Amino acid sequence: MPGRPPVVLIVLGCLGLALFVVPLAGLVARTPWSRLPDLLTGDVVADALRLSLITSLASTVIALVLGVPLAWLLARVDFPGRAVVRAVVTLPLVLPPVVGGAALLFALGRRGLVGEPLNRLTGLLLPFSTWGVIIAATFVAMPFMVITVEGALRNLDRRYEGAAASLGAGRWTVLRRVTLPMIGPSLAAGLALTWARAFGEFGATITFAGNLQGRTQTLPLAVFVALESDRETAVAISLLMVAVSLAVLIALRDRWWRAL
Repeated sequence: MPGRPPVVLIVLGCLGLALFVVPLAGLVARTPWSRLPDLLTGDVVADALRLSLITSLASTVIALVLGVPLAWLLARVDFPGRAVVRAVVTLPLVLPPVVGGAALLFALGRRGLVGEPLNRLTGLLLPFSTWGVIIAATFVAMPFMVITVEGALRNLDRRYEGAAASLGAGRWTVLRRVTLPMIGPSLAAGLALTWARAFGEFGATITFAGNLQGRTQTLPLAVFVALESDRETAVAISLLMVAVSLAVLIALRDRWWRAL
């Protein structure tokens, strides 16, 4: 049986835990519980919640459609520069979100590398629009989908796919009937993490899409504004977002870590 852990590790571990627990306790302590329903049903919060749900769900769908094929290529195809591609794909995980928003602005803005010809040809202007929010959220959230699905594909026993192929199943049939069902739990974990990250995105959104109520102001941006004028509303929205994020992580338990 393992011996008793050293006291110093217990003390340091508890201090590390306190670093996460104390801020949450402070938020709970400042929550105006009696006014919470009224605060969360106000017009500003309702608009921000609606926009957050729409944009985060749209970002998750885009991440699913684009991220799964990208994860498959990284996991199954040995091509030159694969390590560089993987580093670029995962860069938003460590890149400051404001820098990501600036990069999107320089690429997709009115005078951006792609944004200028796109605006000239189609009239579409992405910054300061709901689509800008979706793109910013997808940029920062899709890496969760890619690395989760890639990890699952790498750990998958390919003998099942080989057996299906030997029985006459085509590539698409093997993918649809064997591969995707077998990585289903990891795919679900990737979807949940991607949605939660998109739901809580702030830095890239405010830099690229601005902070316009009813158009680009999501819940995190509403918290930012409310901190200056209405602290109770800011606390209420923050508590709501903490509850949503915590629920996602508890539901996932260790599924994401197993995929990695």
